[in-house]
Parts: sequence; structure tokens; C-alpha cells
Amino acid sequence: MNKVDTLPGGGRPGNSTLLELIRRRRSVRQFQAGRQVSREALLDIAEAARWAPTGANAQCFDLVIVDEPAVRDAVIEIFVEQSKRLFDKAKGFPAVSKSYLSNTVAIFIVLGDPRWKAAFPQQSEDAEGLDEYTANNENIYFCSMGAVIQNIQLAVTDAGLTSAWLSGGGEASTNRALSELLGYPEDLSACGPIPVGYPKKDVRLRYRRPLQQLVHWNGYAATQFRPQPMLDYYLERLRPFLMYRNAERLEEWSDAEEKCGEWLSAFTGKEPNPSGRFD
Repeated sequence: MNKVDTLPGGGRPGNSTLLELIRRRRSVRQFQAGRQVSREALLDIAEAARWAPTGANAQCFDLVIVDEPAVRDAVIEIFVEQSKRLFDKAKGFPAVSKSYLSNTVAIFIVLGDPRWKAAFPQQSEDAEGLDEYTANNENIYFCSMGAVIQNIQLAVTDAGLTSAWLSGGGEASTNRALSELLGYPEDLSACGPIPVGYPKKDVRLRYRRPLQQLVHWNGYAATQFRPQPMLDYYLERLRPFLMYRNAERLEEWSDAEEKCGEWLSAFTGKEPNPSGRFD
């Protein structure tokens, strides 16, 4: 049996408060009207972003915090226009509307600065063959952006607010419109616009895979691999329900058998791939 470290008093390492905070985080898209938040509170959230880990400690991002109503409305209009352009192509996702964002107290826009990829490991000029660092640099860069976004969302939750990370913004036309409005160089990219506000209604936990299904000890367990037909079924039948239903576990659904069909045990159990084959 592996030895488990304990803390003075018998507790285990780790901060249960942090885990509780992580579990409280929600993606909420309807906010209370007429609410405000101080710039001091917004700067506390920005401070959490400042301490996010980034590749080579390059800190390859800036933050634009939009809290003036006129500027906020102009930002919202850009995303509404983007949604109109992309809605037909955005299979299975809702369009952004003004009501979706209008009651935000602020919008955090994470601006990635790709020039700082030069600080990441680079292949020497006299090396021959495939440049293995190019793809690696992309991974480092976007993992850095993800860490910043996660820190912001957790700090938002800790402040009693809520948020919804918008995956849009980095598209060329949208980024160009944002850069013209907000005055940043077009070479920077809006990687993570995050509207922030007070939730209009309570949102419970969303579906999460069973822990024993996604954790692999000391190697990959083939029986825990999610086969392609399972993904196909999710895309065809389950995605809108797993995205928006207020239940952490599928077993809580009264119509779980109807919605999941023969894939119920695959979505709720440890081994969605009993055969252990990857085909």
C-alpha cells in the first residue's frame, strides 16, 4: 500500500476549500439586472489572473476589463454580429444574443500576445530535420491562456459572482473589430472573453464523467477508452442535455434510459469499452 502523507493533526495535504470552490464554479449566461461591482473587486480577480502559470514565465497576455456600459454594449454588439455570421455553421450551439450578455457587470478579455512564443524552447538555427518545437510552442501558449482563464473564473466564483467563458473572439474578423474598438494591436488575440455578473437563477452542477472512468493508474486502461460510436451517439442525441441539464450524474435523470439507450452504462460506469479494442 502506498504511504499517504498526513498533516499535523491527522489531515491529508490539500485544501478542501479550493475543491469546494472549483465545484461551485458555473457557466451562467443569464445575469441579474441593475447590479454593480467595484473596480477593487475586479482588480482582485485580475490579481488571480496575474498569478496564473505561463510557459517560461513569459506572461504572454494582457487583460482588458470592460466595465463602462457604453463600451460593454459595443463589445456585446460585436459578438452578436459574430454569432449572426457563424450561427449556421456553429452546429449544436446557441447563438449569442444581447439578452445573453446585457446584464454583465464587466467583461474580462484575455489578450494573448503570440510574440512571446519566442521565449519558449526553440529549435537551433543549425539543426536539421523536423522542427519539433513549433507544435510544442502552440501547446505551451494555449495552455498558458487556459490557466489564466481558469484563474479568472475561480476568482469570479470566490467573489460571489459568476461567469461564462466565450470561446469566440479569436476569429480574424471578430478580433479585428475588438482591436479597433478597444485600441489593442491586431497581432494580439482575444483568446477568452469572459462576461461576469450576478446569476439570475441558481444553476446546479452539470454532468461530469465518473472519476473512476477518466483516471488511469500507471498506464492507460483500454477498457476505459470511449469508443467512436459512443462519441457519435453523444453528438447525435445527448450533447444538448449533457451541456445544460442541472445534474452531475446521469442516474439523477428520470429519463436516463430513454435518452442514453444502450449507452447508459458507458456514460455512467467505469468501463465504457469492455472489449478493450481501439477500433
